[in-house]
Amino acid sequence: LLIKMSKAKNALEIGTSNGYSAIWLAQSLKETGGCLTTIEFWDNRLNEAIENFKKAGVNDIIETKLGQAVMILEEMVMSETPPVFDFVFIDANKSEYIKYFKLIHPLLKKGGIIAADNILSHYNKVLPYVEAVCSHPDYQSQLIPLDTGIMVSYKR
Repeated sequence: LLIKMSKAKNALEIGTSNGYSAIWLAQSLKETGGCLTTIEFWDNRLNEAIENFKKAGVNDIIETKLGQAVMILEEMVMSETPPVFDFVFIDANKSEYIKYFKLIHPLLKKGGIIAADNILSHYNKVLPYVEAVCSHPDYQSQLIPLDTGIMVSYKR
């Protein structure tokens, strides 16, 4: 819904796992004419996700990256032509959410959205992220208390 409402075209997912969320994101991105980059640390999970992308018919718009998200994001930030994202979904190492945010910020366009999962279920681990994004002058954030909690942040 957020992808469709914002007409996002270039999305990033941190934490692919078996590809469940990526499939939902990619299906919406197909409607907006967009694409998804997804990062996963574990090769077995990423291989399973790739198979699931094929089964769901979304593999043509998904670029996968294997490795530590912080390192991959640092490479993106430092590249000659850094990517620009208009939607980011975070669902990876909870204690690194704050690091992801600091690296995502320069890559997220004005008007872009960050959706961070597990805010309620892992509150102590994600608290530095919550404090940073909620106090950042460039963002307006709202906690959606569904299941494990999702923090949606809009970059003004």
